[in-house]
Amino acid sequence: MNYYLSALKKYTVISGRASRAEYWYFFLFNIIISFGLAIIDGLLGISSLEDESSILLTVFQWAVAIPSFTVGVRRMHDVNKSGWFLAIPFYDLVLLVTDGTKGDNKYGPDPKAVGVK
Repeated sequence: MNYYLSALKKYTVISGRASRAEYWYFFLFNIIISFGLAIIDGLLGISSLEDESSILLTVFQWAVAIPSFTVGVRRMHDVNKSGWFLAIPFYDLVLLVTDGTKGDNKYGPDPKAVGVK
């Protein structure tokens, strides 16, 4: 949960690096919250009847759109790549699961080594 809150607190920060754990926990919690909101939306019957879209889910997705992008950019920085690599299908997924650069790189200090001396 700390990784999720950390990513939300840095919602406009594209400088620096995000560890694999920070990125993937953010992704996981977004999926869990999305399922929960869709269930609540269905139980309360507040979804749009025309296209059956979930109103709560749509609001949540808009709320986490920028943090999702920025944590992705910081994740690319962790593997010593530009944030533009997020735009390359499949290769970005490989980079997202790759271990980050050990030690400092041009984007900042190693997030795994911060606080460890």
